[in-house]
Amino acid sequence: MGGRGDGAGKWARGGASWYLAPVRLGIDFGTTRTVIAHVDRGNYPIVSFHDDEGGACEWYPSVVAEREGELRFGFEAQAMSGVAGWTVLRSFKRLLSGGQATAQGAVRIGGATVPVLELLTRFLRSLREALAARSSLASELPEGEPIEAVIAAPANAFCTQRFLTLDAFQRAGFQVRAMLNEPSAAGFEYTHRYRRTLSSRREYVVVYDLGGGTFDASLVHMHGHHHDAVATSGINHLGGDDFDAKLAELALEKAGLLGERIPRRALLRLLELCREAKEQLNPSSRKVVLDLEEALGDDAPEPEVVVQAQDFYDACAPLVERTIEAMLPVIQRLDGEAGGSGDGMTEVAGIYVVGGASALPAITRLLKARFGRRVHRSPYPHAATAIGLAIACDESAGFELSDRFSRNFGVFREAQGGMQVSYDPIFTREMELPRPGGAPRVFRRVYRPVHNVGHFRFFECSAFDDRGNPLGDIAPMTEVYFPFDPGLRGRGGSLAGVPVQRLEGPAPRIEEQYQVDPHGIVEVTISDLDSGYRRSFRLGSVAA
Repeated sequence: MGGRGDGAGKWARGGASWYLAPVRLGIDFGTTRTVIAHVDRGNYPIVSFHDDEGGACEWYPSVVAEREGELRFGFEAQAMSGVAGWTVLRSFKRLLSGGQATAQGAVRIGGATVPVLELLTRFLRSLREALAARSSLASELPEGEPIEAVIAAPANAFCTQRFLTLDAFQRAGFQVRAMLNEPSAAGFEYTHRYRRTLSSRREYVVVYDLGGGTFDASLVHMHGHHHDAVATSGINHLGGDDFDAKLAELALEKAGLLGERIPRRALLRLLELCREAKEQLNPSSRKVVLDLEEALGDDAPEPEVVVQAQDFYDACAPLVERTIEAMLPVIQRLDGEAGGSGDGMTEVAGIYVVGGASALPAITRLLKARFGRRVHRSPYPHAATAIGLAIACDESAGFELSDRFSRNFGVFREAQGGMQVSYDPIFTREMELPRPGGAPRVFRRVYRPVHNVGHFRFFECSAFDDRGNPLGDIAPMTEVYFPFDPGLRGRGGSLAGVPVQRLEGPAPRIEEQYQVDPHGIVEVTISDLDSGYRRSFRLGSVAA
């Protein structure tokens, strides 16, 4: 490697000696594609990969394939589509959203059952190997080269998804410097590209981020190099996959097969063809031609089917309207932030449209019809988040971010002697996250318990009703048991089977301490202040 330089993968000067400068990347682990940008002396080029046919792709497929226990990932998995004996699983990131995944959960792929964390780790290891073997960075990544990365999670991702993502990246050999909310990262790319649209009167940008599986919206206050993610909103299960399903439904209806039983493998192939056709659409497109025979084989009533582009856009309009409805609370938040102008848009420099699925022409068209000329679409919608993450990974860029917790966290408690259950909020969605290297946010509660065993049922939610009860997306988290009775400490097995009884004798002073780290992951420590006995739990990681 023997040259001198200050770029990624080069020797850099540090004091009187030379050292191996780490490669710094922004990695957007997406539902259908994983996109990477790297730091290159103030530039943030997208990393390209060579696919199995020798072509260059600006992404690594988020795909896994299985046959008789063997797993393949990325391009190798993608090549197995349609090959006998192989089962291909796409969009497996969606299994993490909405609080449905657990650290102990497993995914069924063909004939194999794979733990979620193992699946993510092996996919990311394959990504690291592909970077060294088949990417535009291959020459700069000799064996043992350190790779620093800033990664992202959907703004509304729950704690378990954040933990699994962070842990998998670290197990795969990446040195994670930070985890940002995806639309917050795209805000950096906006400032890098559209700085001139910002002024003292218009310092706010609304990021509209539509990916393959999720939709996020964020209101970002941009003042110089400092960004403050003021508010977030979104939908955990709406993205490009849903638009593909709409096109497949139209195709089956045209072929007279809607409602008919379609083999799973054929349906998955049809969805692949719909995704490919959707991504070829441009504002001048008038029709979508799908090779029905390739997907359904002998079951196809005709070789191909033609869907009018406008019919497809009309079918997608309700999905787009759902994203706009989810974005409105973010826009309306401007009245409170910027003095109550009333229209919610006066202080907005732009609505920034990013995410791979946002490339559909109908989306920009509907947004401009609603919000006018302030709608800006990233020239690299599929890579805007990755570029923003690379900017965040570049110390010389000088950007700072105040990100938000972006969901609500609390615990169910028994009330009125166990006759009722109450919700005790701990952290709210608008709480500012600590910055990397900074002290965690901490909440403490001290009390004397009534019963012998504490049963803590933690959960996260997206919103509350008028009475303060959780609603919307609700994700149960790790259930924690703590022995208030000193006689129960040191015994083996779970406390779940111990009958809950009133304590006899004086009750100890118990402290619950909650803290949130810069990645948005919650840790709780429960302590007996009288005896010093304590237990700590990183929520979302292990069963307690």
